[in-house]
Amino acid sequence: MHLAFVTPRKLPKPKDVAGRVVVVDVAFASEAGGGGFEKVTLPFIEGLGSRLAAWVDHHDSAHHPRFAGDDRFVLATKAEHGACPEMVTPELVKRIGKVDTIACHNDFDGLASAAKWMRSGIEPYEGADADARAVDTRTGTLGPIGLRFDRALRGRPRDTALYGVIVRHLASGLADASLWAPIDAAAAELVPIEDETRKIAERYRPVADGVVYVDASKRDRPYDKTMLLLMGQERAEVAVVADTDTVTLAAAFDSGRNFLTLLSLSGGMPTRVSVQRARLFDVLTLLGTPPSDVRTLVG
Repeated sequence: MHLAFVTPRKLPKPKDVAGRVVVVDVAFASEAGGGGFEKVTLPFIEGLGSRLAAWVDHHDSAHHPRFAGDDRFVLATKAEHGACPEMVTPELVKRIGKVDTIACHNDFDGLASAAKWMRSGIEPYEGADADARAVDTRTGTLGPIGLRFDRALRGRPRDTALYGVIVRHLASGLADASLWAPIDAAAAELVPIEDETRKIAERYRPVADGVVYVDASKRDRPYDKTMLLLMGQERAEVAVVADTDTVTLAAAFDSGRNFLTLLSLSGGMPTRVSVQRARLFDVLTLLGTPPSDVRTLVG
């Protein structure tokens, strides 16, 4: 079975994926990063045509209703399913039948979904679904196995070869202990990244009621954005991180915040949204920062 590691904004050309395709844990693209559903997701769906066997996802989107009559689309909201693997059931895999390619999101949630599909809907290890939910929602307790995978992916977030090793290990039910070596080696690379993240977090400052902000564009080495956002949420309900190209705002999974509505976006994760840095003034203003303070922050 072929694997394609993708993101909502970066989908392969339909001609580059083989045979019948199942897509797991890939949100419908929003307008946040440019393009959006009409320019990114829909052409991929239409290009696959009858080769699209199933699309299984748990991210909110205003475009879900248009596929309500198509049983290939198994779609939910983040509130209904905190992670995608729990949606990949033996019944679903059996109903869809043989597939040739799995296109999955390149995070633990997506990789675990792909592995579970390869295992006909059976968890790779006991508690894998719960670990995926803990990672994707950043709530609950992450088990020791899930923690090893999570740290590896955060240590090398763009390592396609690592994605393959992780799916292989999960799909085998962790049968080959030697596969832990490259995974743990990747996890070790997270240590200096964590150190840099803590340094950046010291620059957080309150900018509105329940909102803290930090500019992470000036730094000595790579940092972990998820960790930085979580450290901000320890200080206030909403954390805002500006980077060279993007601005990301996040709140706790169960906070009730909906940044999609706030920023007039069609889909994604309601409590964590990234938009182009050009919208920084708009983001901070909508969160309640006085315009004069925003002008000072934005420069």
